[in-house]
Amino acid sequence: MVQQSFKIKLPATSANLGPGFDAVALALSLYLEVEATPAEAYSVSARGRNADICGSVSNNLLLETYQRVLKEQGIQDMPLSLKVQNGIPIGMGLGSSAAARLAGVALAAHFGNLDWDRSQILTEASRMEGHPDNTAACWLGGYTVACWHNDEVVAISLTPRSYWRALVVVPQNPLSTHLSRKAVPESFSRADAVANIQRVALLTAVFASGHSDVMPTATQDRLHQPYRAEVCPLLKKLLPLAEQEEVLSVTLSGAGPSVLVLVESDFQMNRVQEAIRARVVDEPIEILTCHMELDPAHFLQNAAK
Repeated sequence: MVQQSFKIKLPATSANLGPGFDAVALALSLYLEVEATPAEAYSVSARGRNADICGSVSNNLLLETYQRVLKEQGIQDMPLSLKVQNGIPIGMGLGSSAAARLAGVALAAHFGNLDWDRSQILTEASRMEGHPDNTAACWLGGYTVACWHNDEVVAISLTPRSYWRALVVVPQNPLSTHLSRKAVPESFSRADAVANIQRVALLTAVFASGHSDVMPTATQDRLHQPYRAEVCPLLKKLLPLAEQEEVLSVTLSGAGPSVLVLVESDFQMNRVQEAIRARVVDEPIEILTCHMELDPAHFLQNAAK
């Protein structure tokens, strides 16, 4: 049987959102787009952000995931020709690895004829990623809450208010998730654990109800941000912005080093960007303006010519 070509589009994500450590994430309007076609040998043509990394055949997370899944299923991998358009900064806490993992698993499911449904693809990508927060938001869109249950990912997506906007403040240098995780202690006090449970419950209620007035309280964290601030200095500089009326919240984006700033609507964007630049004058930054991606990741199959 002649295999079909395969296209997939996956959004960036910002995980944790303060107290939701390894449990919640938000999909954002920056995308990894991949078109794959069967070929005689592997090749990658990449455009957009980090094209040198995305365009390499060796040490390519997407291809490594694709090959690993098929090997674990006892299936010989089919060489692919990939066209990649990447809009997700790599190593900046925006879910680039989750998007690559999901793309790789989806390609393996398609070209390996695995007959996996969307839930199986999400679970497999989450297993390889190590946690389900970014993968769930990337796969389902919106604001997602995810957990492991009996070796499967259980996740629910809520639809945020469509007029809420996100500003992602990206520093010059990336930070590996491994180094950022090393900064977080292995255990916490009961008081800190309870405080985070209360706030992540409140945060989920905020996204479900739209009561944004309590967002600054709902995004307070005691489990990871106080420790990661030492390796993500941008967070210290920007946290005071959470006290401004036009700012909904200021949180570390995933494991950092980027910082996510949520605002009520387009009308506050310029003013908040000015406030961000006023607080960060000693290092180069990029401010990415995003809306929240409300739709699930989608893919398109075309019959090969």
